[in-house]
Amino acid sequence: MEMSFWTAVVIIVAITAFANIRMAKYRAQGGDSQSAEPARLVPSQREGELLREVEDLRERVKVLERIATDGRSTAALANEIESLRERKD
Repeated sequence: MEMSFWTAVVIIVAITAFANIRMAKYRAQGGDSQSAEPARLVPSQREGELLREVEDLRERVKVLERIATDGRSTAALANEIESLRERKD
């Protein structure tokens, strides 16, 4: 059974949402309950990187949704993709 591109996108978004919910619950409980260290209020550098990456992925999904639903010709889609790549750089 072959997975479609949009199925993969939905699964990635669902996993990201689930991970964010779990992370929020973990922080709300004060982190590791066996640790004597108090809960951090400031996200670590790695958490900040992950949050930025999630936001970037959300933006990419939005762009892909726009491309898929516009119903333009193949050439127009190729030009749109190239303009979006150039804008990001």
